[in-house]
Amino acid sequence: MQQVYLAVDIGGSSGRVVAGEFDGQKVALEEVYRFSNSGTAANDRMYWDMLKQWDHIVSGLSAAQEQYGERIVSLGLDTWGVDFGLLGKNDELISNPFHYRDSQLDGILEWGFERVSREEIFAQTGLQFMQINSLFQLLALQRRESPILEFAESLLMIPDLFNWLLTGEKVNEFTNATTTQLLNPATNQWATGLMDQFGLPAKILGEIAQPGTKLGKLRSSVAKEVGNAEIEVVLPGTHDTASAVMAVPSTEPLSNQPNWCYISSGTWSLMGVEVADPIINQQCLDLNFTNEGGVGGSIRVLKNITGLWIVQQCRDAWLEAGTEYGWGQLVELAEESTPLVSFIDPDDPSFAMPESMPEAIQRFCSNTGQTVPETPGAIIRCALESLALKYHSVLGMLESLTKGSIELVHIVGGGTQNKLLCQMTADACQRTVIAGPMEATATGNLLVQLIANGAVSSVAEARQIVTNSFAVETYIPDTSYDWSEAAERFASIIS
Repeated sequence: MQQVYLAVDIGGSSGRVVAGEFDGQKVALEEVYRFSNSGTAANDRMYWDMLKQWDHIVSGLSAAQEQYGERIVSLGLDTWGVDFGLLGKNDELISNPFHYRDSQLDGILEWGFERVSREEIFAQTGLQFMQINSLFQLLALQRRESPILEFAESLLMIPDLFNWLLTGEKVNEFTNATTTQLLNPATNQWATGLMDQFGLPAKILGEIAQPGTKLGKLRSSVAKEVGNAEIEVVLPGTHDTASAVMAVPSTEPLSNQPNWCYISSGTWSLMGVEVADPIINQQCLDLNFTNEGGVGGSIRVLKNITGLWIVQQCRDAWLEAGTEYGWGQLVELAEESTPLVSFIDPDDPSFAMPESMPEAIQRFCSNTGQTVPETPGAIIRCALESLALKYHSVLGMLESLTKGSIELVHIVGGGTQNKLLCQMTADACQRTVIAGPMEATATGNLLVQLIANGAVSSVAEARQIVTNSFAVETYIPDTSYDWSEAAERFASIIS
């Protein structure tokens, strides 16, 4: 009878519980439970509804327990990064966690830099500057004199918060802690000196725990609620990108000059390399790259790029206007449209939370003197080509940072289903693209559990299991269109 491991994988738009059966060579996945997830607007703020999410987690674990029972060995939980909950005295959750798209973060970077310089913050944290980072979320609370900070005793990232609800154990998992801009990647310790400089309470930062740590079994109350389950909770890379990168089917050993890079493709595109040591220098600061923790002692040097969020929001806007397009239909319409006409900068602030994403794209093209895409197909093609050209730009930066040559681009995650984007990425980057697995985050989560429970001995062996278990698709660069000229135009538009 094969043992079963559970991955609770929660993203910004949906969450699920995935069961993985391991036969010693391969892992087979089955989605047991799925739920939608989104921010909730109230009182001019944007929150995450933690209790609703918790109800779904419990329901998902109940469904898994009913299906697999005593075969379940352990579970691991991962989510997105940067967002957190604050506990007060007696471990009371003070407020629903704020959403990283909350408007309180507008202008917070500049407000922070007036107090501590970019250079000094980067020297202590090595992180890409984004207003969504946990440091700046705390500063936003400080700026508007929120009483939340006054009463805070513990900061738990979203997966840490759920793990506390599951087990009663309060820890800060390493990979998610590195998304906060509060951790020094050179020492793997909290940058408490930086907290002091900003007048933030360093006491709220707790014990840092590595992926693979066993937190213990479910609280008795939770175990009873999900069917008297005796399930151990194991920390995966709780930042979903860390778990996704764990599932990249590469056999290359860890080095500081890797010959491959990854794109974890979904609502966000996280593009980077896996290296042995952090890169904290002026060039990394100037290029605004981040050093985040990975599984097995690795460092992920990467850039956060707005990903398929733009396409998702276009689809939602058209649906609201009365026209429903399937994902495949949008790709077909894009394929039928004229290539390499107009481009946008996916990371322009105008695409963060526009009232209408199609209109925002059209407005950007108009303001930059380009042909304005008029049809849904032309709009989607513009978005996808721009994303591929952004990958090309970031690829050059990665090679410069690592002083090496990157030969392969691995794409993992939901974006692997968009074959047009995968081919565009190969064309724009002029590199072979290997796409898959699609279920990278859940797979990486499960692989860490296998290592923690002694079923697999190393990261290298775990990645071989990925190769054994999942088919991948290879995309070879097509030279039918002049992507080099397009890259030059794109560079001039985003500069």
